[in-house]
Amino acid sequence: MKLKGLMLGVAAAATATTAQAADLPVAPEPVDYVRVCDAYGSRFYYIPGTETCLRVGGRLRTQFIVNNVLDDGPWGNRDQDGYSWLTRGYAYLDARTATEFGTLRAYVALRMDITNGESGQKLDAGYIQWGGLTAGYLGSNFNIYTGQAFVGVVTRDWSDVTTNQIAYTAAFGNGFSATLALEDRSDREVGAYGGTRAPDVVAALGLSQGWGSAQLSGALHQVYPDVANNNATGGEDNYGWAIGAGVNVNLPFANSGSNLYFQGFYADGALSYIGNGITDVAGVSDYTGDDTNSGFSVSAGVYIQATPTIGLAADGSYAQVDMDQNAAIGDVDRWAIDGSVQWEPVSGFVMGADVGYANTNVDGINGNSGTDTDELLFGVRMQRTF
Repeated sequence: MKLKGLMLGVAAAATATTAQAADLPVAPEPVDYVRVCDAYGSRFYYIPGTETCLRVGGRLRTQFIVNNVLDDGPWGNRDQDGYSWLTRGYAYLDARTATEFGTLRAYVALRMDITNGESGQKLDAGYIQWGGLTAGYLGSNFNIYTGQAFVGVVTRDWSDVTTNQIAYTAAFGNGFSATLALEDRSDREVGAYGGTRAPDVVAALGLSQGWGSAQLSGALHQVYPDVANNNATGGEDNYGWAIGAGVNVNLPFANSGSNLYFQGFYADGALSYIGNGITDVAGVSDYTGDDTNSGFSVSAGVYIQATPTIGLAADGSYAQVDMDQNAAIGDVDRWAIDGSVQWEPVSGFVMGADVGYANTNVDGINGNSGTDTDELLFGVRMQRTF
């Protein structure tokens, strides 16, 4: 009986121990916490489970612009808007992975906005980079400097186009680089064009040093009139071309970020490369009959970081187009100036005001009278980047 009782006691103890073990909590699975990635600068993190670094950011801006207040502007026309009120949001995603052939990068910038009750959305930029290869939608490789003014209430004349492209950039060291690209012709057409056939060929040589930077740009552009205009010219197509050069110089006597730039462009049959302001004038075209039209623009700008929180900027440009004598309008010239002051009380949060003036003169020809149009606009903006 003593042996039987002992065995029963051992069995009961074993049963109780097993039950207690079953009630113990199970150890959690290891958690793959987000890790900071410092290989590409600040604010990058590894996507969990990968070796890809991701940066997420955004921007929100709201601005109010008083449209041209002079006699030729919308304030003299009851059916036109006297002001433009814009709120715009951006979302940025920047993913990078190190590979044996260089960094593999994918960048996406989405934009949504509403202006005077009309909403819209678009891809602001989106491209893939792998080593020196870039493919997608981003700023043209012909562009050099696209302005200093905070708002830019009037259009200044220089190359400032975002377009689909495929490009290769070779870096030679000491700040020297060279780029060759094919870019969508659709974004460079001025006048009545037929369907797309050949993309634009763009090349650029760049230099970046401690004192600043410089660039030399060139482009070849197919002039391909639509059916009506092509029949009128006997079916002859042409090629236009453009060249540009610019230099940006840091100003060491002022606070960091202060700089001064100069640039100039010339185009024959590819007028988009000299600027958007003058090519928006009614009647301006890359061609007249079977002849191409030519033009040029020069521009300059300065940015002064007056104090750690206050910045001052100004841009100016002059452009001229020489139209063929058989065109519906004569020669066109346009000059514009835009200035701004901005205040950044908190890092990433900026408020500023802007004023701009432009004059466009169109010569009369073949019995048509010319025009002389002035523009004066004002604007304010608040912007938060995160």
